[in-house]
Amino acid sequence: MTPGLTLTIGGLAVLDMLSPATIGISLYVLLSGNRRLAAPMFVFLGTVAGFYFTVGVALMLGLDIAVRYLGDVVNSPVGLWAQLALGVGILVAAFVVPGRLSNAPRRPRNLRLGVMAALGVTTGLLEVGTALPYLGAIGIMTSAELSPGVWVPILAGYNLLMVLPPIILFAGYTLFGARIRPRLDRWRDKIESSGREAFGWILGIAGFLLARYAANELGLFTSLDGLGISIGI
Repeated sequence: MTPGLTLTIGGLAVLDMLSPATIGISLYVLLSGNRRLAAPMFVFLGTVAGFYFTVGVALMLGLDIAVRYLGDVVNSPVGLWAQLALGVGILVAAFVVPGRLSNAPRRPRNLRLGVMAALGVTTGLLEVGTALPYLGAIGIMTSAELSPGVWVPILAGYNLLMVLPPIILFAGYTLFGARIRPRLDRWRDKIESSGREAFGWILGIAGFLLARYAANELGLFTSLDGLGISIGI
């Protein structure tokens, strides 16, 4: 993979680490008072990561078949201009869509393993359509025509990064317990009160990264540099 492709996919993965729903539910589990937290926490996170990985593999295979028939359309000037327009559209949507969403993340009524697994699948089903960083990364990897030996590990690593913040929170709570509980309480309250704003930022940055990738492939930055206009992005 080229450095630009790696940077773009890595940036999108970092955005998906900031999912308010996944982090909010994880904080709720940690602060539930349940003595056994590891099993429900990792069943939930494993289900979320497994669901997204399965969807990613299916999309990669399906998009790969489509690319075989469409040839180089995705990488053609028309395809790149379409990606640029999509990125700009997502950037604009960042100012509109969040205002129509609910702030509070879904909470489990209990921490039984079956319930946590079902919650993980439900979270994936409800949010996969708005997981624009993830979908964007899949589209970019497909357009780059990476082999399965390359994109499967990338996809697995991407999904591991998606659930890394809750794992870090779990490790911190296991090590420090009550000493960090007040801070976790504040974080949970903040996530519940600012979930829409966080989603707006994720949308906006995802749109910027997609537009930047397409503009770079189209040589727009090179053209601007030739005109004496410097773009520091």
